[in-house]
Amino acid sequence: MLNALLNDNPGITIFGFKIYAYALCIVSGMIAAFFLISLLFKRRNMSSDLFMTYFCVTLPIAILTTRIFYCITDGMPLREWFSIESIRSGGLSIIGGILGGIFGVALVSYIKKVNFFRAGDCIIVGLLLAQAMGRWGNFANQEVYGAEVTNTALQCFPFAVYINSGGSCLDTFTLTFAKWFGFETNISGGTWHYAFFFYESLANLIGAILIFLFMWKNPKKPNGVATAWYFMHYGAVRSIMEPLRDPQYILSGGGVPWSLVFSLSLFVLGAAMMAFVLGRNKKTEGVLFGSLKGDPYAITGYKGDTKDEVPVKNKINIMCSIYPERYADTPEKDKKRKQENGAEKTEEFANAVENHGDETAQNADENDGDKEKITDNNEGNEGDKETKE
Repeated sequence: MLNALLNDNPGITIFGFKIYAYALCIVSGMIAAFFLISLLFKRRNMSSDLFMTYFCVTLPIAILTTRIFYCITDGMPLREWFSIESIRSGGLSIIGGILGGIFGVALVSYIKKVNFFRAGDCIIVGLLLAQAMGRWGNFANQEVYGAEVTNTALQCFPFAVYINSGGSCLDTFTLTFAKWFGFETNISGGTWHYAFFFYESLANLIGAILIFLFMWKNPKKPNGVATAWYFMHYGAVRSIMEPLRDPQYILSGGGVPWSLVFSLSLFVLGAAMMAFVLGRNKKTEGVLFGSLKGDPYAITGYKGDTKDEVPVKNKINIMCSIYPERYADTPEKDKKRKQENGAEKTEEFANAVENHGDETAQNADENDGDKEKITDNNEGNEGDKETKE
């Protein structure tokens, strides 16, 4: 395993087929995202079948768009877009993945009549976690790094990574440990660059944890807060880090740094979305976060008796998000429900009184019968005494 990592194309070989470390990082991120998203779907009372529909539709679309966007921006000939050799040599764009993911979630939400933000809030947390893990694939490939670091005090991990065209990604750690512990190495011929992959990986991991905790610990909130938070978070992180990129990894054209423009656009979109979502919740519910009425924008606990059981309340919550005027509580509906509950309780009380009365009469009859039997027995005993006398 160690030897497989000590080269310029690290990976493992299974039955003669080499799986690169970059692919392992991407797949590991997908698996982690799968379990995290499924957990949040259950937390929000959405069925496992609905989750699998989102996953099976959105993931292939996102993978396809990551490849297409990379090929377009890299100027790759059309015949090489999906050739086996070209795909194995690498080439994915997270920008394309985000656009494809939005399209996939919107498509399923439209077909299944589910609120886009209700599902998106769950999916977005898994996406951030997958991005955090996938960035380590860039480290394995020694790519997407930052500008050169000339300050010798910063020439060690995690501030920088050592890039050597003929070396290994592990050279970074070897040289870092050599600097820390003062031993000599024979590694040379490379340069130190800002550890762009690590900065973004750490920022995405922190973002995923914060959004997850927010969703889990706040049982009531408007749909769309987590999605807006993601766009603001990732847009800000990329906007700050774009100037640190090595020039060859900055997407630009016509003198315009398009990758920076896209990052700033994500942040603006997220801020506008957050203002809209909170403003709508304030108008309809009277509060920025949560719901004074209990729904339609509230996360509810999983109420099923078994893990695979889909509670009826799930359908109510989803329908409230789509048709709040039809399904959400109104003062008239609330008053009618209280009257119905009061009538039911009154009827139950009357039935209980009636049943109690029947039981009392029955007990009285039984007591009268017992008294008659006792009287008959006493008379019989007195007759026996007279006969004996």
